[in-house]
Amino acid sequence: MGLRKMKGRGLKVRLKQLESGFDIKAKGLRLELGRRTHIMGILNVTPDSFSDGGAFFGRDKAIEHALAMAKDGADIIDVGGESTRPGASEVSADEELERVIPVIEGIVRSADVAVSIDTRKAVVADAAVKAGAKIINDVSGLRHDAKMASVAAKHGAGVVIMHSRGKPSDMQKKVVYKDVVRDVIAELKGSIEAATRAGVSRDAIIIDPGIGFAKTAEQSLEILSRLDEFRSLGRPVCIGVSRKSFLGKVLGGSDPDKRLAATIAACSIAVMKGANILRVHDVKESRDAAAVADSIARTKADR
Repeated sequence: MGLRKMKGRGLKVRLKQLESGFDIKAKGLRLELGRRTHIMGILNVTPDSFSDGGAFFGRDKAIEHALAMAKDGADIIDVGGESTRPGASEVSADEELERVIPVIEGIVRSADVAVSIDTRKAVVADAAVKAGAKIINDVSGLRHDAKMASVAAKHGAGVVIMHSRGKPSDMQKKVVYKDVVRDVIAELKGSIEAATRAGVSRDAIIIDPGIGFAKTAEQSLEILSRLDEFRSLGRPVCIGVSRKSFLGKVLGGSDPDKRLAATIAACSIAVMKGANILRVHDVKESRDAAAVADSIARTKADR
């Protein structure tokens, strides 16, 4: 098969995804992910996140930044009160709640934007949804807290099931795979099945392959290059590459705040490979890149 034919087939797959796509239906929320790539803005209400730790630590700063991201075109604001970067220490549920609930309440009162709660703890997810969050984004893939799936089911919330292994403190010791893409797909499939058994609607589930979580830089790059294979799971794909260390390795060790161009390149490739949601720090730039990538897919795919 010639290279042009192969590329054409890949673009036709992307066009089919854009036309039929996936709608997320959860807790009064409908995301028409088949129409265009959506942007999830990262809001770390933490002192120690890898890129912007401390920048928005505090209710007023956090809400101000959330409103700015919404103005820049974020479809979702992802609020997190615990750093889950490799090597991070766990914080108590009480501390996490103190960080995120006032912020979620403030965003919901002030902006017409969906809010997701980035947490591994069921008690935090429960309180966040009661405060107005529509989506639970669990980096542990519902494995850290046995009650998480039932909380999501009870509220009818959307769920981002991310792939990871172990805890932030030891995840980078768990990077042995036979085939990283096939193994991650298999483990995500197990998490999806566990969620639906607990009562979570399949229509509410989004998957995330977990770039950089229990993955080497090389494995993260391979996942991006084969991202279209995750469509076999039948659920929309959220991808988080923003400012991550695998990009720094490609660039020879650049600091996180100097990885914007690399982030945009990775995001654009992810969209062409089938990503439905980009989880990013730089909302405006990423939204522009996604709009161009979506347009190219639509324009070229039927040639």
